[in-house]
Amino acid sequence: MIKLQDVRKTYQLGDNRVEALKGISLSIESGDFVSVQGSSGSGKSTLLNILGILDSYDSGSYTLNGTAIRDLTQKQAAHYRNRFIGFVFQSFNLINHKSAVENVALPLYYQGVPRRERNQLAMDYLDRVGLAGRAEHKPAELSGGQAQRVAVARALITKPALLLADEPTGALDSETSAQIMQLFRDVNDEGVTVLIVTHEEDIAAQTRRTVQLRDGDIARDERLE
Repeated sequence: MIKLQDVRKTYQLGDNRVEALKGISLSIESGDFVSVQGSSGSGKSTLLNILGILDSYDSGSYTLNGTAIRDLTQKQAAHYRNRFIGFVFQSFNLINHKSAVENVALPLYYQGVPRRERNQLAMDYLDRVGLAGRAEHKPAELSGGQAQRVAVARALITKPALLLADEPTGALDSETSAQIMQLFRDVNDEGVTVLIVTHEEDIAAQTRRTVQLRDGDIARDERLE
């Protein structure tokens, strides 16, 4: 599913060059459930952005589902993101003026799915995360946990092969965090590859493998099951 070989990334910050990734080599098989941990500045956000084709890398190689991800046009990058990858963010990234069902249906709009069909599918996914009754509510009318479940439904509606989550429980209480992690386990059991960036030990412990980053390199790669 994912293969990184000696991937490096450097940022220029004023007069300083910061090595965010110092030659990362990492393989993740289809259907794995992985957490990535590390302190601020360890490179975990950079790694996630590269995996999600949101950022480029300087050298090395990245292969996703058998395709080399390198020097893609914006259109090509958008195609791979929309077809293969689902994203869940700590800040939810919902569109404030759209209802829950409209937010969930949005990825299908970009795939050209007719409105009636995409809205029906969006309702199905809202029902799956227990929010069918909140379909017409705007993000401001939802609790943090509800908004995150809408974001998960939106990430899953395209049936991605890879689900990337950036601190998905960081702003949630423990009960809601448990609900979100159960959703991730359910979709992983269905064959979706799940990768979570988290600083929470208890969240990482619920995955099947944990990768610890330190100063732009892999310090530990441990299978938990």
